[in-house]
Amino acid sequence: MRTHRLVAGLASGLVGTALLTGAPARGAEAPAALDYTISVDAERAGPRIDPAMYGLFFEDINRAADGGLYAELVQNRSFEYLPVDNRAYTGLTSWTAVSTAGGSGTVAAVNDDARMNERNRTYLKVTLTNADAGTYGVLNSGYNTGIPLEAGKSYDFSVWARTDAAGGTPLTITLRNQAGTTSYAPPVQLTVHGDTWRKYTGTFQATGTTDAARLAVEAAGSGTLRLDMVSLFPRDTFKGRPNGLRKDLAEKIAALRPGFLRFPGGCIVNTGSMYGYDAASGYQRARAYQWKDTIGPVEERATNANFWGYNQSYGLGYYEYLQFSEDIGAKPVPVVPALVTGCGQNRAVDDDALLQRHIQDALDLIEFANGPVTSTWGAERAAMGHPEPFGVDRIQVGNEENLPDAFMARFLRFRDAIKAKYPDITVISNSGPDDAGTTFDRAWELNRANGVEMVDEHYYNDPSWFLQNNKRYDSYDRSGAKVWLGEYASWDNKLANALAEGAYMTGLERNADVVTMASYAPLLANIDYVQWKPDMIWFDNDQSWGSANYEVQKLFMTNVGDEVVPSTATGAVRTAQPVTGAVGLSTWRTAARYDDVVVTSADGAQLFGDDFSNGADQWTPLAGRGAWSVVDGAYVQSDTTAENTMVAAGDEGWHDYDLSVKATKLSGAEGFLVGFGVKDSGTYYWWNLGGWNNTQGAVEKAVNGAKTTLIAKPNSIETGRTYDIKIQIRGTKVTLLLDGQVWGSFDDNAVTEPFAQVVTRDVAAKQLIIKVVNAQDAPARTTINLGAGVRVMGKAQMTVISGDPQELNTRTAQPIKPVTSTIKGVAPTFTRTFEPNSVTFIRVQTR
Repeated sequence: MRTHRLVAGLASGLVGTALLTGAPARGAEAPAALDYTISVDAERAGPRIDPAMYGLFFEDINRAADGGLYAELVQNRSFEYLPVDNRAYTGLTSWTAVSTAGGSGTVAAVNDDARMNERNRTYLKVTLTNADAGTYGVLNSGYNTGIPLEAGKSYDFSVWARTDAAGGTPLTITLRNQAGTTSYAPPVQLTVHGDTWRKYTGTFQATGTTDAARLAVEAAGSGTLRLDMVSLFPRDTFKGRPNGLRKDLAEKIAALRPGFLRFPGGCIVNTGSMYGYDAASGYQRARAYQWKDTIGPVEERATNANFWGYNQSYGLGYYEYLQFSEDIGAKPVPVVPALVTGCGQNRAVDDDALLQRHIQDALDLIEFANGPVTSTWGAERAAMGHPEPFGVDRIQVGNEENLPDAFMARFLRFRDAIKAKYPDITVISNSGPDDAGTTFDRAWELNRANGVEMVDEHYYNDPSWFLQNNKRYDSYDRSGAKVWLGEYASWDNKLANALAEGAYMTGLERNADVVTMASYAPLLANIDYVQWKPDMIWFDNDQSWGSANYEVQKLFMTNVGDEVVPSTATGAVRTAQPVTGAVGLSTWRTAARYDDVVVTSADGAQLFGDDFSNGADQWTPLAGRGAWSVVDGAYVQSDTTAENTMVAAGDEGWHDYDLSVKATKLSGAEGFLVGFGVKDSGTYYWWNLGGWNNTQGAVEKAVNGAKTTLIAKPNSIETGRTYDIKIQIRGTKVTLLLDGQVWGSFDDNAVTEPFAQVVTRDVAAKQLIIKVVNAQDAPARTTINLGAGVRVMGKAQMTVISGDPQELNTRTAQPIKPVTSTIKGVAPTFTRTFEPNSVTFIRVQTR
């Protein structure tokens, strides 16, 4: 999962592409139908489709685990939120002191010799000074608006506690509102005895429904009470499992019928320190994910600082991931770190002993998942309640590494060790964080040279890219490594985005002999804790809803078929559009000076010039950020915290021109952003020099705020040095010159194709599944020719998802949903008009 600019710069989402413009305005004439033909060779069979082709990628991002899929309702249950992880944290984050009937005392999160165990080091120390009738303790606020409760449901409470009070310490545990004026269940009464850690449990029966309850734990008497692992779980978890999963989220995931589950994430796997928990020194914060930290009793699992800015309790650990995979019929695909960081960190760890330890960890992981109960790690699995093996048959090493040579050297060590002990395990590599560029090309070169079995590709692009690249895998080597498209999405959750992804999925299926696995990403987002969007399923603390993307993914994932049936489509012809637009200047967390901006036409005539001797009146702010001013005859942006400070000048209709500018970095994190083909604040190209923390240069194309990388290579910019930047545009071709030398070039000549189709066969059901995406405002009047030798039933089941392409599903309304009906008139050759902005599946019964 790519970080940095793609997260921050796209927070506002996109509005659609030129071909995804929404329904005609009221009173406007609807576009005329366009004619297409689909020719199917139904008597032939194309590539077989892997039963695990479509699956899921789970990463603990957007509070997907704690506060999400993991059903625990108490936030910071073990008081391990600490400033070393997040400067905003304290051990009492999400907790406040509370008293009743004059109760008094003090509370503090402490780490001393009285701790519960070496991995769960911080606990709550409560010093009680109550009067006779008083109680004193703490109140937990849960996640989002609070703790959700439903009348009539049961909720299981537990706490680990010890006390130095000779007669014991009575506890009163209540579910109440913030003010304490409303109770949502009869209280649970417990008494803590003895000054050693013991677990105490109780059950609430909710009498009211709310999404904003609080959990209060109050004690009577005096003395020192110690509390840890304060927990509240709904009894009604997915499949009723203790320490289980939130039912509504798990059921939405299960409804996708995924073929695999990739876990525990991307960036959280290969970032931070590569060391795991070390008992001698206590926690090592911000370390890479270590699977051994996540198994065993939950009170003995380490807490980790998540790459995405919050803590993971590891209550949802490797055992739970494997069990969930089994519960939903998905192949488990674990990801382990390769000791080369990614996600913008770009560091290789040179420590052979540590590398060997991680290789052994990977071998132990496979044994934990698959080994007999007589093996060391198989016995650990059995002790947790699952003596049968989980059947892991593939494992991924690494994620989005930007150092392909360093990564491959380490990957081969992992692969050799795994294959020596487990020859039937597929060991999966990757190609970096993008769909093209220097890293991608080198990674694939190394993967091919080393005979890698499967390569994981990741990319997040604008919808037009997906509509332009349906044939991406047509030219891949059929005898080479298989492709796992492990992370992909277009940049929003509108129907337009879902349609673009659906159109692209027809190309994935057509190339099922190359692309054997694919998963949209990310899977989950808590609406109040968003680090990344778009996402497939959204939720708050008591509601969840599938995005438009979810509905389209579900349609494909539950109607895959067993084999591809050869088919072709003909119809409306489109051509590539030339690069046109004004020019722009911008920065990203960098102060820079620009001067001598000149734009000339292809014949040498000057279209624009500005040396800023008369101010900067020709420039218009587009981003509304930054501190631009004319200083000593140059245009200076001086704010080193602002991201995307775009200002623009010129004519939106400019084409076939040369742009030259002098640029100097003054200070900050990156380099220069020089815009061309600028239409507005969300639609432009820019040459990004010194991007990604001054490690890479690229040309990014933005369409309504969603970016696609067209060319990329390593690059850095020196502070204080003046660079001559020149961009030459001729039609769809662009040449980039830095200090008079060609830095790179590209041809943006891809044609956007809004009509896409594929046909597959469900062998057992004897059905042809015709899948058509019409991602444009015009209806698609389509003749479908199944072949003269095919006999079919006259009726078929048809499922359609359609609507305004700018519409999206929200907490309060989900207008994008499938509609299934029975159609008549099906024959070896029949005509069907596919709605504008729609995806349609027709299951044709053959005789």
